[in-house]
Amino acid sequence: MNSSITYIAFAVVVLAVIAILTFFLNKKEKRLSKLAGFSFVFVIAEIIFRDNRFIGYSLIGIGVIIAVIDMIKKIKTNSKIITFYTRGTIHAKPAEF
Repeated sequence: MNSSITYIAFAVVVLAVIAILTFFLNKKEKRLSKLAGFSFVFVIAEIIFRDNRFIGYSLIGIGVIIAVIDMIKKIKTNSKIITFYTRGTIHAKPAEF
């Protein structure tokens, strides 16, 4: 077997194991946000336009940028309790809903 085929086969097996472990160990249902779905559409659209590199890479870039924006928004909205450590005491300010 060629060495590149060996690396590809190894990568596929590792990704399959990670996917299986994630599927069975993650009991909470997490749905995609609208921005994450929109980002996913751009990345999948790259497969259609892969013959034209400029369009394909542009679509991937747009998808990645949208995914990063979505991650930043999730980080900001998931910080419900702001804690800080001062002189041995933890002070917490509850989030406003």
